[in-house]
Amino acid sequence: MRRARAAVAEENALVAEQAAPVNIGDASKRSGVSAKMIRHYESLNLLASVARSDNGYRKYSERDIHTLRFIKRARDLGFSMAEIAELVSLWLNRRRASANVKRIAQAHADDLTRRIGEMQAMQQALTNLINCCHGDQRPDCPILEDLARTVPSPFAGEG
Repeated sequence: MRRARAAVAEENALVAEQAAPVNIGDASKRSGVSAKMIRHYESLNLLASVARSDNGYRKYSERDIHTLRFIKRARDLGFSMAEIAELVSLWLNRRRASANVKRIAQAHADDLTRRIGEMQAMQQALTNLINCCHGDQRPDCPILEDLARTVPSPFAGEG
């Protein structure tokens, strides 16, 4: 019985602690976002106006921490800050149309596909150049010669 009471008391203390506003260090730990980035997101107005204590320190609510986690996940997926601002706005708007969210996500996925294709072309061009280089003691190097060209070589692809 004592253990059960202790467990309930511990759980209640944890819930109360989580409900109480926290400083930027604790918000950083709980959200996985550095204090520097939290300040940056505030400067971009991605967070609602953060409360301040009497001594001027920022105090972050559970909602702020949830928003920081949302932003972190969006950054992890490679969304731009402008896209994240729009996504946060849509997330907070319960009357949003999911079509708007899908449009942003699809545009981002299309951009990633394009960039992956460009990177694969760069990798192939570089692989071709590496295969042309003897990599020995001789000073001549097809890689450097290609980089010095004003007209792209057939190995370099576009660009």
